[in-house]
Amino acid sequence: MPGGSRQNPVSARARLPLLAGLALAGPAIRGSAAAFAGAREPRFLVYYGRSDLAAIRHYDVAVLDSDVEADIPSRRSPGGVLLGYLSLGEVHGTRAYFPEVHGDGLLLDANPNWPDARFVDVRAARWRDRIVAQLVPAILSRGFDGLFFDTLDSAEFLETRNPTRFAGMVEGAADLVRSVRQSFPGVPIMVNRGYAVLPRIAGKFDMLLGESVRTTLDARSGTYRPVPESGYLWQAERMRRARDRDPRLRLFSLDYWDPEDREGIARIYAGQRANGFVPYVGTLDLTSIVAEP
Repeated sequence: MPGGSRQNPVSARARLPLLAGLALAGPAIRGSAAAFAGAREPRFLVYYGRSDLAAIRHYDVAVLDSDVEADIPSRRSPGGVLLGYLSLGEVHGTRAYFPEVHGDGLLLDANPNWPDARFVDVRAARWRDRIVAQLVPAILSRGFDGLFFDTLDSAEFLETRNPTRFAGMVEGAADLVRSVRQSFPGVPIMVNRGYAVLPRIAGKFDMLLGESVRTTLDARSGTYRPVPESGYLWQAERMRRARDRDPRLRLFSLDYWDPEDREGIARIYAGQRANGFVPYVGTLDLTSIVAEP
């Protein structure tokens, strides 16, 4: 996902009130549920910028870069939930812990799409221990309410590319999520994609994000475009399957579109809400906030 280690379709019956599910997720979510009561839908944001942090308090669920230089609790809306970014399957060279992870021998090849990021061996006990004992506590100590896990799909990419060398990567990624939930049972967790991992972690996370579900940015042309219908249906079906495995799971969507095309953005929001998703539409780098029309 952009801002982390990357720069980078569903039935109306699934549309349940967000906080009814979040209230079941654990103490941290239960304490925020009252703020979402009523008919208003929750407002969702993914923002990795630094210049508009005051606007975060207008959103009920916000994903932020965990390294943001800010007083996190003061940015929260009344009863809101702030999730700190953590890449599980890759480590970007700008992260402060990159040299230590490199020294532990945990880093693998560079991501061919984002060469500043290196795949990490998610099977390694040292990586799991670092996440549980250091990285997650560091995020929560800054005032974040919960966690946003990115790059789980890197495990599937590696294991598919070389089943012999990378055997067990998908299970290793699943074990990371299970280990965090076991160690921090009351902390809300949102997972980005990672569809090969999801069947192994049902009930161990609270929110699922589908990224580039309906629209995305074409890297070759530099223009925003709709996702092909087959890709849209493929991802939405896997999101629906994840909720079938865990009816409490809340589904969110992140799409990318030209911020000047307000009518186009409004259509994306309407379509994703019809799918039962809590949507946000932004620009690919996610360093500016695009308000819903």
